[in-house]
Amino acid sequence: MDIILYFAELKDYPIKKAKERALQYLEKFGLEGKENVSVEELSKGMGQKVQFIGSIIHEPELLILDEPFSGLDPVSQDVFKQEIKELANNGTAILLSSHQMNLVEEMCDRLFMINRGQKVIYGSLKDVKSKYANFKCTILGDNPVHQLKSINQVSRVEQEGHSSVLYLEQGIELPSWLHTLPNDLDIVELKVDRISLHEIFVDVALGRSITEEVGGTNA
Repeated sequence: MDIILYFAELKDYPIKKAKERALQYLEKFGLEGKENVSVEELSKGMGQKVQFIGSIIHEPELLILDEPFSGLDPVSQDVFKQEIKELANNGTAILLSSHQMNLVEEMCDRLFMINRGQKVIYGSLKDVKSKYANFKCTILGDNPVHQLKSINQVSRVEQEGHSSVLYLEQGIELPSWLHTLPNDLDIVELKVDRISLHEIFVDVALGRSITEEVGGTNA
């Protein structure tokens, strides 16, 4: 508690209000009763929560988070995500740095991707996905690869067990394409979405053609 209030005092935030907020956050993050415990006695995840509380105790206009989900269990991650979204909705500008692309994709409105110190991708998440991420179709069922590869506008097929991922060509009209699927396909489940930010990040880091030619075979 002393450390949290110290950070609030550095920002000229009212101490009484800071203490009330700190107690609320300690309870929300499962740290009630830990007010007088040394940070060194806490686990990594608990320490991460204390750092987060110290960063937001003064209701900042700008919040910079570097790998905020590191060391957190799934339940704590959900609490963090909910709190970060609430801060953003209340007007806090948040800069989030992370290599966990699934969390970036879930949390962020705009994306700035750096490779070897250089900007390679920037824009809204929607624009980035539209520009760099072609569609893929995941089919769960017992289907031979050669049959899937013969489907119109399929550029690549990856298969593992009974799950097959069909990477589709650029500019595909999904409703029309879905009607072209063979009637004899074994479909237990079917999902169509764009390739993930994780896949985009890997392609960029490995220097593949995704950032040079949208719709290439590496998309």
